[in-house]
Amino acid sequence: MVWFCGTGVGLIITVLCPVLVFAQWPFNAPVTPDAQRNTLAAVRSQVNWLQNATRTAPNNVSGGYGNVWQQFQALRAAYTGLTQTLNPQQLAQGANDFAELNAGLDIIQEAFTNCQEAVNAGQTQNAALRDMCQIIRQATQVWLQEFNNRCAKLRVGWG
Repeated sequence: MVWFCGTGVGLIITVLCPVLVFAQWPFNAPVTPDAQRNTLAAVRSQVNWLQNATRTAPNNVSGGYGNVWQQFQALRAAYTGLTQTLNPQQLAQGANDFAELNAGLDIIQEAFTNCQEAVNAGQTQNAALRDMCQIIRQATQVWLQEFNNRCAKLRVGWG
């Protein structure tokens, strides 16, 4: 739809092609120690947000699961953001490390499926959510230790 305004001098396009709306920026993330330190901090902060969500979710059965899911997806996004700041040497030397960290996130994500299956099998939502949150909290603590160790080994964020 096109609207004419005033004397017809200006055009306002109100419908954009979906391809343009969902297009990604053509720019890559900077591959610098500063960018790496920023994204390292973002991953660590996101683990803390996820940990907090797992602590409060059992008190909010109706929205707790969704909040933990959202924080977990934000952790995945932060981790992906970090991997985009790695230089070619770090990517080559750390390929297995980063694949294992990603696999760790996949394993943690299974807790969400297990929670749904427990509810379908008759466990109360509150109990299933409480169990899921405990598992995710413990698993992300271990994952963060591995993340920190592997990033230090690969000198991520070191200038």
